[in-house]
Amino acid sequence: MTHLILTGDVNLMGVTDPSVPFALVAPDFAAADLIFSNLECCLYAPAGGHSVDHEGFYADPDVGAAVLTGAGVGVIGMANNVNYGEAAITASIATLDRIGIPHTGAGYNRSEARKPAVVTRNGVRFGFLQRSSVYWPTNHEAAANATGIAVIRAHTAYQVPMHKIRPEIPPMNRPGLPPVVVTWADPVYLQWLRDDIAALRAQADVVVVSCHWGLGKEVLAYMTEIARAAIDAGADVVVGHGPHHFLPVEVYRGKPIFYGLGSFSFHTGHGGRKHGDWIGLMAEIDFDSTSLSRAGFRFVRHNDRNETVLSALADEADALAEIAAVSSAALSVVGDSVRVDLGC
Repeated sequence: MTHLILTGDVNLMGVTDPSVPFALVAPDFAAADLIFSNLECCLYAPAGGHSVDHEGFYADPDVGAAVLTGAGVGVIGMANNVNYGEAAITASIATLDRIGIPHTGAGYNRSEARKPAVVTRNGVRFGFLQRSSVYWPTNHEAAANATGIAVIRAHTAYQVPMHKIRPEIPPMNRPGLPPVVVTWADPVYLQWLRDDIAALRAQADVVVVSCHWGLGKEVLAYMTEIARAAIDAGADVVVGHGPHHFLPVEVYRGKPIFYGLGSFSFHTGHGGRKHGDWIGLMAEIDFDSTSLSRAGFRFVRHNDRNETVLSALADEADALAEIAAVSSAALSVVGDSVRVDLGC
């Protein structure tokens, strides 16, 4: 049996004591065979410092390295909306390479950014791919000869609601009728993901796809399109992150899709503003050899010391009711964990 922990956004800006962020989840991390996290910051020290009034999520490279190695994080995803700028990305890659943590989602060119991270635990090869659909229009996406992150472009259109596709949509005879927002994944980029998953299946027994996406609490059409395409191509698990709140859970063809894990370690954000008592998910996945045997999650919160706190489920009745109401997957309670019914 191999036990995986998958987390949402880990932002280490302003951390000075590497023992603090994961102190209270250390026993759970120690019991896991493999931990994957989305690194929502750059391990980079800009020359002359950097004002928090300007964009740039920069964490002290040495402190960040100590946090990740001390916590036992085994794989890092780098494709997200704050890993941008050639100097910052290359510095992060260099730090992760130096401390020996495999990573995916960013590179010195598009080919490197699309490369998976493959690690072996208990004789099973686990492969990870990451993409972002939220990123800056310049100096961010990796290109054939440019450093950046691996992306899946998504498109937006505004449609006049000529048909009553949802109960709340008024009839067409009402002035001021708002448009319906339509999103979809770019077919070229989506095919690249399919191709990369197919290639990864030759190197790995289990494939995990991580996606940085979303806007608020709604699962947009392009997100479902990407997630299901990943599973159709051979992924065993899909996890999303980006919005700083949990999103629904779905089971598709017997495989779990966590549309939004939310924050996992996030104290300081845009403009130096502190993030308060947010709530996120820590996904827990078990494999019996190469077969998916269990999927679930724990609720996590954040305290004033910048520690991630595992919540007692008795204290999260509202959150449990919310995620159960919006998830198509059947959920059940096992102690302080929530189990996802895989239908098998």
